[in-house]
Amino acid sequence: MRGATVSATTIGATSPADFFGGLYISFWIPTAVLTAALVIKLPSIVKLWKDPLLRAVGGLLLLACSVFLFAVPSVIAWTNRVVGVPNVAAPWVYSLITAYCAACLLLIVAWRNGPADRSPTTRRAMRWVVSVYAAVIVVLWVLFALADVPRERLRDLDTYYATTPFMREEILLYLAAHTAACLITCHLIRSWVRTQGLDLWLRGGLKALGIGYALNLVYDASKITALLARWTGHDLDWLSTDVAPPVVAVAAIFIAVGFILPHGGQYLHERWRVRVSHWRLRPLYLLTRSVSGSGVPFALRATAELRLTRRETFIRDALLQLARHFDDDLHRRAHAGALALGHGPGRARALAAAVTIQDALAARKASPAPGPPVLSLTSGPLIFPDLMAGPGRTAYPEFTVSSDLTELLQDIDAVSRALRRPAEIEEVRTLATGPTGPTGSAGSAGRTGSTGSPGPVDPADPAASAAESSVSAHE
Repeated sequence: MRGATVSATTIGATSPADFFGGLYISFWIPTAVLTAALVIKLPSIVKLWKDPLLRAVGGLLLLACSVFLFAVPSVIAWTNRVVGVPNVAAPWVYSLITAYCAACLLLIVAWRNGPADRSPTTRRAMRWVVSVYAAVIVVLWVLFALADVPRERLRDLDTYYATTPFMREEILLYLAAHTAACLITCHLIRSWVRTQGLDLWLRGGLKALGIGYALNLVYDASKITALLARWTGHDLDWLSTDVAPPVVAVAAIFIAVGFILPHGGQYLHERWRVRVSHWRLRPLYLLTRSVSGSGVPFALRATAELRLTRRETFIRDALLQLARHFDDDLHRRAHAGALALGHGPGRARALAAAVTIQDALAARKASPAPGPPVLSLTSGPLIFPDLMAGPGRTAYPEFTVSSDLTELLQDIDAVSRALRRPAEIEEVRTLATGPTGPTGSAGSAGRTGSTGSPGPVDPADPAASAAESSVSAHE
């Protein structure tokens, strides 16, 4: 089977069946994965072309794709036939591998030190990498020009010409350059992944890169072992032809994942977080939608972030409209009742807020006539500097603000989650509105205003009406 495949590609068959039949799984799977990684990163690379790290990632992925593409046996045969020189694809593939090694080292150095690092040590390291690996590529072509390799080999060139002068040195040189780059990269990644404060996705990406480069070392070990066996008169060619290609294919997949994970994982995590937050706010959104009688207008092209922002804004606006109906005394008793039932402080605050909101909605339906607001978004006295008493100005009364509403507006997510447990809310309500409160004192016979003054504020008060107009204008 192997001989038939080699013969078909050697004579230059170009039919689609022959071409795709030569795309072994060890080559086309990593090529597809690396190409997908490049496509995912391409929009960011084009948009932020001045970012050296993104350019380095793009170059590295492009070189990796090129290595696997030109290492396919059918593509090797096509390259040799187009150029007209037997085995000319060998130095070309070796050069791509060497350039890929240099790109890996440059990326790790720039990635770890940051794009803003222009220290002499960093610049010297980058110059050293570029100069050494550029010299290796030149030597590879010189050695190939001096070597005598007339017979075309598509899959076993490394072992077939392992004892041929100059070609032997060329094969050993590219393997040495690849091994050195993988060793240095593994060492840098290993020391980097141990540092504190790394993002979860970055740490995962580094671990994937470490596995990928460690597998590359297994590839090098397989190749070098097969060469040493040839030099000593033994036959371990299967290590080079059957073991090394699958190992390097898996290594390429891990490397692609390592570059995708820090950016793609963070992006997917943020998308998931936004959608979960939007879903968690649904119970409170449905409850407060009865305040205005309508919900957030649906926008087909709105992003997930925009929808979340609109829902949060809608809920907070509805709660502000309910502010005059909030019963602070009920809120305190509900909070004490939730604590008495064994709930934690955060859960108790959320349950007490849910009871208070439901009570405010019931009170609003019972007395829908608008009244002056006595609450605002901030705590403490609220004074408008532009409306202070002075020449030609009228003094307006100060507005005291309940800190309970401020906490509620800041913790709508917890309140919405509490609304998913109606049984717990009813337990807290029963304990808070019973004949005796959770602290042992009699429950409040009537509603108190949020400022602590008995009874509701007179809606006919002209000063309060003027204050409401001023608050609306500033909002």
